[in-house]
Amino acid sequence: MTKPRLALFIGILCISIFPVIVRMNLTSGLISAFYRMAIATAIILPFALYKKKLKLENIKMLLPMMVCGILFASDIAVWNISIQNSSATQATLLTNLSPIWVGVFSLLFLSFRPRKSFWLGTLIALIGMTVFVGVDTILNLQLDFAFFLGILSGVLYALYILVSKSVLEKLEVITFITYSMIFSTIFLFFINYVFGEQFFGFSNKAWVSLFVQGIVCQLIAWLLISYSTQKMRATRVSLSLLSQAIFATILAAIFVNEKITGIQMIGSVIILAGIATTFYEKNA
Repeated sequence: MTKPRLALFIGILCISIFPVIVRMNLTSGLISAFYRMAIATAIILPFALYKKKLKLENIKMLLPMMVCGILFASDIAVWNISIQNSSATQATLLTNLSPIWVGVFSLLFLSFRPRKSFWLGTLIALIGMTVFVGVDTILNLQLDFAFFLGILSGVLYALYILVSKSVLEKLEVITFITYSMIFSTIFLFFINYVFGEQFFGFSNKAWVSLFVQGIVCQLIAWLLISYSTQKMRATRVSLSLLSQAIFATILAAIFVNEKITGIQMIGSVIILAGIATTFYEKNA
């Protein structure tokens, strides 16, 4: 296993904790998104300054990094609100349509034609996701506000992967992550202020959850995933992120005593088979 693939695997494990924490409803979705970014930024910023990683040869790179920061912050906020207004299953399913958007946007705007193995892998993985969440969940999807938020979250996720891929081709991972998280934190602060969210007064358990989100789900996870994005095809990374649904279910079984059904196990195998398909390289 190459370093980028190992980094991607560990990064996905780290972000898989996030849905479990969100289900605990210890804080609002918006304030949770803000502190996730703010805590991670507070840790990485002094390190980046000490290592002199914030110096930019081209000041124009600030704009795409700001776009990445806003896209990522918007995705987290929209996804959290979607969960709170529907269910974690529906929100996860709709957000995980992002590989399709990555493929479509790559084809339309980046003149990059995804390989056949990507489309085949995406089809297999989505079949697996359908089995995983259950056909009844698919049939009972309601075209309400939460549904469209879930779709929007997937689109924002896909745009972030594509834009960050282009930026990471020109910058170091630490530089990119630090700047993008600074912009995310500022953006989410104003969003929370406008919506009248309370920034303090949480329980000790809530603060612990916020620090876990900031350190594990954001800082460690996205350093590793950004490194993988820099070294791998964006289509592969986006589809691999589908596996977080599997790991989230396993972690939920461990920490919140949710049961893993036989259907979920079958769906998990199909999802992993779809992801593995995208890593297949046809021999010359």
